Amino acid sequence: MTRSWVNWAIGQIEADFQRSADTHLIKLDIPALNNIDIYLKDESTHPTGSLKHRLARSLFLYGLSNGWITQGSPIIESSSGSTAISEAYFARLLGLEFIAVIPHSTAQSKIDQIEFYGGRCHLVAPADIYVESQRLADELNGHYMDQFTYAERATDWRGNNNIADSIFSQMSRERFPEPSHIVMSPGTGGTSATIGRYLRYQCKQTRLCVVDPDNSVFFDYFQQRDATITTNACSRIEGIGRPRVEPSFIANVVDEMIQVPDTASIATMLWLAQLLGRKIGASTGTNLFGVLQLAGKMQQQGQQGSLVTLLCDSGERYLDSYYDPQWVSDNIGDISSYQQQLIHFAAHGSFEK
Repeated sequence: MTRSWVNWAIGQIEADFQRSADTHLIKLDIPALNNIDIYLKDESTHPTGSLKHRLARSLFLYGLSNGWITQGSPIIESSSGSTAISEAYFARLLGLEFIAVIPHSTAQSKIDQIEFYGGRCHLVAPADIYVESQRLADELNGHYMDQFTYAERATDWRGNNNIADSIFSQMSRERFPEPSHIVMSPGTGGTSATIGRYLRYQCKQTRLCVVDPDNSVFFDYFQQRDATITTNACSRIEGIGRPRVEPSFIANVVDEMIQVPDTASIATMLWLAQLLGRKIGASTGTNLFGVLQLAGKMQQQGQQGSLVTLLCDSGERYLDSYYDPQWVSDNIGDISSYQQQLIHFAAHGSFEK
């Protein structure tokens, strides 16, 4: 009976995948850049609205295939929001109870979305999410997904239509089909691990650049390789940046890292929202600011090529935070200097004056 249910559950997830088209690749129009093309892979078009839909699907398939998830298993996850939203979606698809252990500071809109898909939210202090998740799993005889440990191994990095494979397939008809860089920001580190491994396995020349926000340890770990580094502060860019080095962050597959101030992330988010005519999340601002820095250097050196990054989620989830000027002023700071830098970049293709 158990094996029969697992077969049914995997079939449900695979059928759901077949109903979803691939996410779009958007080409930005920045005329000041000469022979440098920038693309955004729009992960906000997944059924649950973010890049984490891919991760949640992989984690469920991994748990089912390992025999960890069986009929009636409660599913518990530690998440800042987006992963929990996507896991709640798949738990409902399989008729399983889902509990998200999330920080008190998580945006109410994300909590509402978790509950919309039938999930229950268990709010705790940010430092307690790991221990409390395992405690609940033990108490309820459930399965703790533990995205921060299993993200890097749940996805097939060799190909099989993973996000890296999809990017190169969609880039195949562009004038610079092999990007000079793919740029992304780490939450679990699972997506950067998938992309970095894929680039090596497929013998690509593309470099992986990872951008890290304020109050995150990934950049310092990349420089020092000290896995004990921690910080008491929490990332203010939801979904990315961590106070500890997560097991799924594989530094050896990252070619370079850039630290991005939160004020730059928010300024770039708002700048891109105007360029696209729709709202996008703050982590996408972090990603794009890194891309623009690389593009500016390429322009100065007379290089040509393409750069690809991820549009991680929609800005509709952050109307009460990142899109509220007073909230930004109180919680992030003055973004005006970066707004001026972006105006200069749009006109000249460089941050240098």
